[in-house]
Amino acid sequence: MRTTAGIAELFTPLETCIKDSFIPALIGPNTPPNIRALFSLPARDGGLGILIPTEQAAAEFINSSQATQPLKNLILEQKLLISEERSELLLWEAKGAKAAVLKVKRSTQNAEKEQTRALLSTFDQRLFEEISSRGASSWLTALPLVEHGFVLNKQQFRDALLLRYNLPFEGVPSVCACGKSNTLEHCLSCAVGGYVYLRHNNIRDLTANILVEAGCKDVRIEPQLLPITGETFQFKSTITVNSARLDVSARNVWSDLDMVFTDIRVFNSLAPTNISQPLKNTIKRHEREKVLHYDARVVEVEKATFTPLVFSTTGVMGPRAGVFYKKLANRLADKTGHNYNDSVRYIRLRLSFSLLKTVLISIRGFRGNKWTRFCSLTNDINLI
Repeated sequence: MRTTAGIAELFTPLETCIKDSFIPALIGPNTPPNIRALFSLPARDGGLGILIPTEQAAAEFINSSQATQPLKNLILEQKLLISEERSELLLWEAKGAKAAVLKVKRSTQNAEKEQTRALLSTFDQRLFEEISSRGASSWLTALPLVEHGFVLNKQQFRDALLLRYNLPFEGVPSVCACGKSNTLEHCLSCAVGGYVYLRHNNIRDLTANILVEAGCKDVRIEPQLLPITGETFQFKSTITVNSARLDVSARNVWSDLDMVFTDIRVFNSLAPTNISQPLKNTIKRHEREKVLHYDARVVEVEKATFTPLVFSTTGVMGPRAGVFYKKLANRLADKTGHNYNDSVRYIRLRLSFSLLKTVLISIRGFRGNKWTRFCSLTNDINLI
């Protein structure tokens, strides 16, 4: 597309194959009419980065021509040698041309994103806000590294796409084991089967492991808080029972020897109380609830700091959690000698895949109260 002008129509067979064969292979035969435009957006904007070649060919050629114009001018000069000043000028022009192209391309992508968003329902627009937030698409752009668990089987990958775009699932019972309608929102909230706790505990244990990897000391899971002996607190919502526990504690996070306590919440993005307000407000509300419950007690009794770690089921991380894990990435980079940005992405990917896999398990996981036999004893099975 970038090397030849006027070839957009030649990509029609490819676009037909993408629309009629490739996309149905990803999400199933029942594809919504506007899903193609959504999939053409970059992953960070809520899409899959599957370009529409018939629409992008002309723009890609223009962008390529502008980005390479300084080099073409140099070739046309037909000089065997160029001065050092001319070389530096050429490099500056090339960087400027590339930056201009990227600016125009990003502006076009933002316009396409808003056009696609306008076609969605109010519910889907709220979900679209989440999947286009930072961190929600990390799993889509990761290398499939088995050693780090960055892999999904074909069923998990399809389910992850269906979940991402709020599309109907196949092979999922219409009625939950608890007797209620087995909607996607119910799957993520139902306590039967223990998958809500699995989702929470997996993030808790992963956070503890990352703390250890980053070189933090005295890492504990579910540490019990010191008992209350007459202390009073400003807010009535502060938890004062002597058996209170938090999820993870550690030293050497914010500063040497100081203790930090964290408590984790993974909220269901599709729950009515969460989907009815902007994502930023929802996350702020969940963080504030944790702070009102524990911050005063941790600061005044434990003489430590408290950090709420809030996540959505779509993989969006709260701002306080973001600061916390960036600090761990900084310590991990210092300990291992790796690049800081790589350490940040490594931690985000581990959290993203942990959340994604536990959410998918809650959709297809067994919720009965007893095991069902594979077959009755009267059936005759011949294994050949």
